[in-house]
Amino acid sequence: MEVPRTPTRRCSIVTAGGWKNLLLPQQNRQSLYVYGSELAVEEACAKQKESGILVIHPFSPIRSYYIMCMVAITFLNLVGIPMEIAFLDGGSGAGWEGFNVFSDTLFLIDVALNFRTGIITDDSETAVLDLKKIRISYLKSWFIPDLIAAFPVGYILLIADLTYSTDPNSTKTSRMVRILMFVRILSLVRLLRVSRLVRFFNEVEKVSNANLEVVRLVFRVLSLLMTIFLLCHWNGCIQYFVPMLEDFPADCWVRRENLMNASVAEKYSFGIFRALSHMTAVSYGSSESPTNETEMWIVIISMVSGALMYTLLVANAAAMMSNVDITAKAYKSKMNHLDDYMTFMKLPKELRVRISSYYQARYGGKWFDEKDILNWVSESLKEEILTIMCDGLLRKVPIFRNCDKSFISSILPHLQHEVFQEGDVIVQQNGPGDRMFLIEHGQVLVDSLEKELCDGDHFGEMCLLNQGNRLSTVRALTVCQLFSLSVTSFHEVLQRFPDVRKDLEKMAENTNTSFV
Repeated sequence: MEVPRTPTRRCSIVTAGGWKNLLLPQQNRQSLYVYGSELAVEEACAKQKESGILVIHPFSPIRSYYIMCMVAITFLNLVGIPMEIAFLDGGSGAGWEGFNVFSDTLFLIDVALNFRTGIITDDSETAVLDLKKIRISYLKSWFIPDLIAAFPVGYILLIADLTYSTDPNSTKTSRMVRILMFVRILSLVRLLRVSRLVRFFNEVEKVSNANLEVVRLVFRVLSLLMTIFLLCHWNGCIQYFVPMLEDFPADCWVRRENLMNASVAEKYSFGIFRALSHMTAVSYGSSESPTNETEMWIVIISMVSGALMYTLLVANAAAMMSNVDITAKAYKSKMNHLDDYMTFMKLPKELRVRISSYYQARYGGKWFDEKDILNWVSESLKEEILTIMCDGLLRKVPIFRNCDKSFISSILPHLQHEVFQEGDVIVQQNGPGDRMFLIEHGQVLVDSLEKELCDGDHFGEMCLLNQGNRLSTVRALTVCQLFSLSVTSFHEVLQRFPDVRKDLEKMAENTNTSFV
């Protein structure tokens, strides 16, 4: 009677803790893997709550929502910061300045929160919630990069703007220009936030409740596309940013394309065009090759980054393709071996078609070893799987209808899955009655009675008791998927249930429910 205790206990934790429950672990695939069971997760909640220490659990709901918000904000930063440095020329507007201040504040808070956020060990075996261990781990790993990336450039720009914007003095104005140029260069350190984006993405996948391969694949594809986009975006911004630092030399591409007074959209478009031209090795993005050493190095960097992009794209695409639909690939490999065998043995074409059709009907294009899979799971799970698959079919047989559940559970592992194609003879009249059949899918014809049986029906059950010969031939009218129970397996189980044996023997004496 342990099952109902879990929800009751969980409810008591939720109602008693208020907002602090948002800091406790939730049940997802990662937390269940780390703690082992739902009850263990609940015990971890109670233990953390009783300790009274304010620590954000890595599997807590607030951590999940926070990570997803930070992914979006970090991505916007990584897109907007290069645009601001290269193209906006100090005219970003109050909206972007406000977002900069907000982002800088949030990343500074993030650095502080990391000292009170639990961590998962590298082997993903335990959750560390001890504040001292958390601090030591963070200081030794990502503290310095995170602190540099959180440098409050937005505050410097805001203070400088408030100080010099209302003063018409030319000296102060020129000083403001120098400060803005310095801050532009300093803003590059904020691009280190890309490391946070990568870590946030990894954490999103970990704390997700989804346990489907397709969901993990979507995360990988999305992260790959974001990486490629950022690489192209940064490269396009650099194309314009470097000439701008040199005050646009006379032979630079910006002057050649007459972009000095163009709009931000036009400058950005030309920059992206040149970057993609270099990265894809199509051309130099204009009718002329680089005219100075700086442009030449920009081209070299673009071409190298393009090669890295191709490598990243091909490597990830190959990895994803190799991990997608493994069972279908295994099926194709088995079918190739089968085709080679049939060719070597010079089997007739009609037989080859029937063999291929059998494999398609049996495995449906997916290759798996059912017995091996069932051996991997626990006995309770195995019993539950077999109950869902076969219990309903077995209960429809009169001799099993009123049998004890333990007896039925003992019978289920002995059922064998069989597939017959259209026209196959399943049992032959006067043949030995060595097993009974349960029809999962398909239609069969009992020749002597001209009676059709379909999904959920059964035949041959009385042979389990009297072990006589077949009374009729049964043919498959369509592709049939059946479960069979052999006489030997039935009597092996029956020996462990003497009371059931007596009842079935009485039933065999009084009735004859089978026509096969």
